[in-house]
Amino acid sequence: MKILVACEYSGKVREAFRAKGHDAVSCDLIPSSDGSPHHIIGDVRNVIESQEKYEPRFQFDLMIAHPPCTYLANSGVSWLHKDESRWTKLDEGAEFFSYLLNCNIPKIAIENPIPHKYAVQRIGRKYDQIIQPYEFGHAERKATCLWLKGLPKLIPTSNLKEEMESRPKALAQRLHYLPPSKDRWKLRSETFQGIANAIADQWS
Repeated sequence: MKILVACEYSGKVREAFRAKGHDAVSCDLIPSSDGSPHHIIGDVRNVIESQEKYEPRFQFDLMIAHPPCTYLANSGVSWLHKDESRWTKLDEGAEFFSYLLNCNIPKIAIENPIPHKYAVQRIGRKYDQIIQPYEFGHAERKATCLWLKGLPKLIPTSNLKEEMESRPKALAQRLHYLPPSKDRWKLRSETFQGIANAIADQWS
């Protein structure tokens, strides 16, 4: 299969697919943290549109996308009422999200945190599934929503909910409690390895 992993700099999902023998590439505005030659630096819309025009190697069977969530996530909804400019950013973010969800690729999965109601209205529909890291071998909590097209829901692989609930909150919700730093957004955006593996195993 030819697979595009959109808005991914870490390479975790891309490499999970490549380990299974698929022709997977990632694309982001920044370089990949693993230095892989299978990473495209640039706007993923150019890559998607190339498959429809003149480059057969960009005719993808599946896309996994991780679009920016800053203005879409429920955790930041209060800021919409404090800064009028954020409504414009919300519209831009939802437009990009909808572009990915509705592009001409047969199978699509888009992941994002739980969205607020204004984001859902602009995207056009709710998510299909919510997954947690503790369902895939990580004793942590971080709700992730999946919007699916042509794909089944992910099946949990190793449920560690009891272990997660027994841990101190700072560990069970490690990413939420990360201290401020220039790399905090990167650490919070990385896909858990267990989830990446499940995606590659179940959607290949």
